[in-house]
Amino acid sequence: MNQLIHLHQLLAQLRLTGMDQILEDILGKAEKQGLSVQEVLHELLLAEKRHKQERSLQYRIKQADLPFEWGLESFPFDRQPCIDKSRIMTLAGLGFIQRAENIVFIGPTGVGKTGLALGLLRKALLQGYRGKFYKVQNLMDQLFDSLADRSSPRFLKRLANYDLLLLDELGYLTLGREQMNMFFRLMDERYSKNKPTMITTNLEYDEWYNILEPAQMVAALLDRLKHHCVTISMIEGDTLRRPEPAAT
Repeated sequence: MNQLIHLHQLLAQLRLTGMDQILEDILGKAEKQGLSVQEVLHELLLAEKRHKQERSLQYRIKQADLPFEWGLESFPFDRQPCIDKSRIMTLAGLGFIQRAENIVFIGPTGVGKTGLALGLLRKALLQGYRGKFYKVQNLMDQLFDSLADRSSPRFLKRLANYDLLLLDELGYLTLGREQMNMFFRLMDERYSKNKPTMITTNLEYDEWYNILEPAQMVAALLDRLKHHCVTISMIEGDTLRRPEPAAT
């Protein structure tokens, strides 16, 4: 018993939590089934690997700042006829990340743009990619604040290195010249690094000029964004927020 306690203490000191959690079960199994030393070690290492993978996943999900849990499995495709489910599920295979293809969801409020984008981001996190969710307004505020304390190069570098970045609700704000410059720098950095970005917006591309300026920079931004891009139009979509009829 003293030796078992000592083993637990050693595993705790080495932070081998996965091994520590199954140690007694594996030792008991080894005694009953006559497992070899190699088999016991293999089981312990597998347990540690699973534990580290789960911790890594939880960390990625936490760092991604997902506003709510919404997987593609729960998306009401039957209530949104403007969406081709097979196309979305093909994107869920995540080949677009390897191809560095941006995804832009365009449609009015309530049609499910954010839900679909979050579902794809969550798929990416589950597969080991690093991602981040931002409301565009919050991102612009943070970019603007970073100018004041001169942390913008470091902040932009971190944003540019995410495997997948989701920018939600472009279109409900007007960007000033400094903010637009920062936004362009971010998109240009991600374009240069072959890192895809997902954007949800209520504006079609030619309407971006109404909220972004100068026009030449907007054109350059769209040129980079649309070079490798999947556009999901939900303009004709029905709102998913309509109250359901009361039961009779």
